[in-house]
Amino acid sequence: MTMRYVLLFAVLLGNLLPSLSGQISFQGAVDQLVNHRDIKGADISVSVIDVRGNQLLGAHREKDLLIPASSLKVLTTASALLTLGTNYRFRTYLKYSGYIDVDGVLHGDVYIVGGGDPCLASDGISAAMDLEPLLEFFQRAVRKAGIKRITGNIIGDARFLQGEPTPADWHKSDVGNYYGAGAWGLNVHENLFYLPFQQTASIGARPKIQETYPVIPGMTIDNQVKSAGPKTGDNAYIYGGAYAFDRSVTGTIPSGSGTFTIKGSVPNPPLLIAQLFKQRLEDRKIPVDGEGTFILKPYEGASISQLGHLFTLSSAPLELMIQRANQESVNVICEVLLKNLGKVEMERGTRSGGVAAIQKFWKARGLSLSNITMVDGSGLSRGNKISSYQLAQVIRKTSLAPKMGTDFLKSLPVAGQTGTLKNRMKGTPAEGRILAKTGSMRGVQSITGLA
Repeated sequence: MTMRYVLLFAVLLGNLLPSLSGQISFQGAVDQLVNHRDIKGADISVSVIDVRGNQLLGAHREKDLLIPASSLKVLTTASALLTLGTNYRFRTYLKYSGYIDVDGVLHGDVYIVGGGDPCLASDGISAAMDLEPLLEFFQRAVRKAGIKRITGNIIGDARFLQGEPTPADWHKSDVGNYYGAGAWGLNVHENLFYLPFQQTASIGARPKIQETYPVIPGMTIDNQVKSAGPKTGDNAYIYGGAYAFDRSVTGTIPSGSGTFTIKGSVPNPPLLIAQLFKQRLEDRKIPVDGEGTFILKPYEGASISQLGHLFTLSSAPLELMIQRANQESVNVICEVLLKNLGKVEMERGTRSGGVAAIQKFWKARGLSLSNITMVDGSGLSRGNKISSYQLAQVIRKTSLAPKMGTDFLKSLPVAGQTGTLKNRMKGTPAEGRILAKTGSMRGVQSITGLA
């Protein structure tokens, strides 16, 4: 079966419009684009809108619903920013059940209670605490409380958000890799691990796997990777989704003499942080009789209101998370944000709750999204469908919002300069003048932004 190519363009004109007025026919440019021989037969939707006047200056099938790929991130991130605010911070709590006796023995469990932070221990945001300092910080909080031994378990509490970590229609070749990481109520290290290989100079040889970071207890990796040419790049794929600890990795990495690292998705982030914290406590001479474990369902574990408090950790501000999500097209941040929107606005921290919250939010602002299909928050699903006109209106309405509109536009890559557009449109009139989120997957190309 031959796949038809999908092209979706949502472009807004703001500061650039006066300089172009009278110089160009926008509709003529759109017509020239859609009739270009190189994209003949493609499904194309184009919308060019004046930000201030809300005038549709050029269009082609602007109301058609097409696959947006990662351009969908502008809908998720704009909705989160406008709903929660630039300086919104997520909370992660360190708590305990039971009691601490006079000898410093905790007769109970220690809980790491997630609050939906997508960037807990992320190494991609400078304002977030890295994993090793975070574990050290937590153990100091336990020690400060006078706890010298724990009779129970260390529990990763992910009850804050619900639903499956990954949508059912995400492809199996995606979910084992970092960009296919799932979304939990308790996340860690952007739910990814680093998988380093010792390169070999022999093409066709099998490079050896080195220790992952972080180390994931119980995970096995069947290595089927081979060495290709020295400049072939990362063509390796990890297979195995949420809760799957038996993984395989196939494909190729470049030949060479150093270390080449790829990234995979953590099978169970709430469990992992509990296990890592248990190990850190024991390394610091605080014995734990129980195990590192996790809970997901609301009825599991002790009621949070009944737990004793040890420490509260505030996240980096939402503004920085959205910058990372849009600049580097980080899927997991958008997946967790979608569930958080459902939790905050609809009292159900699921993807469907998040979609309902987004539709409700934009309907109140004069934009109907009732006909779209939104499977996830990142655009990784091929089941997502939205029109270029709707995406353009999201950008337009967001850009006009006082203060937060400016913050949102700062999160978008700049043509030829930053993020996923750093190496695109260089040396063209667009360089430094186009702010846009791009999207691509097999058979799909999209761009949504402002000039």
